[in-house]
Amino acid sequence: MLSTGLPQGAVPRLERPGPLRDRVYEALLELITTRALQPGQHLVESELAGHLGVSRQPVREALQRLNTEGWVDLRPAQGAFVHEPTEEEADQLLTVRTLLEAEAARLAAANAGSAGITALEELCAEGERAVAADDVDGAVAINARFHTKVMELAGNTVLAELAAQVDRRVRWYYTPVARQRGGQSWIEHRDLIAAIADRDEPRATQVMREHTEHTRKTYHEREK
Repeated sequence: MLSTGLPQGAVPRLERPGPLRDRVYEALLELITTRALQPGQHLVESELAGHLGVSRQPVREALQRLNTEGWVDLRPAQGAFVHEPTEEEADQLLTVRTLLEAEAARLAAANAGSAGITALEELCAEGERAVAADDVDGAVAINARFHTKVMELAGNTVLAELAAQVDRRVRWYYTPVARQRGGQSWIEHRDLIAAIADRDEPRATQVMREHTEHTRKTYHEREK
């Protein structure tokens, strides 16, 4: 086990050729988002480079970019650390997420066809299986896909672009409470699908607002 906290073999080596600095950035961002690299964890350039099979230079460049975007803190004379989000940061982002997703649910109820509803039902079933198998990482990923699908069915490009900007941070905050939310989250998803299928815009808006608010409150009430 390296001091970065990643087990040997957990991260595939990056294939060459390609825009290496971008691919290193994406790999590190994914590890942070999924909390394979924990908030507050020290990031050692040489060890990350070894995991990814690259030199230290693209790792250094990726860490600088992640620092600019607020995912990593660069501390003088100490090095790089995964950012530790404050409760206020989480609250602000999850509140904005509620606004975006509630409107997406309303528009999905107005616009979704049978194929879209079937896709939501399939994702919901997949998520329920992940929860039953205690596959937290799988449940988090499927949850993100479900919400992305609702956004797609809304049919509003600008709304989708705004949602995409907060999607990874939503995953970051959702991961530590995914097991606690468990099956209840997917029950709420089923209620949302029913409202969309009935073309009940007010109900879809309400269900999504309550659903996202439950996640926000659970995050603040989590065991730290």
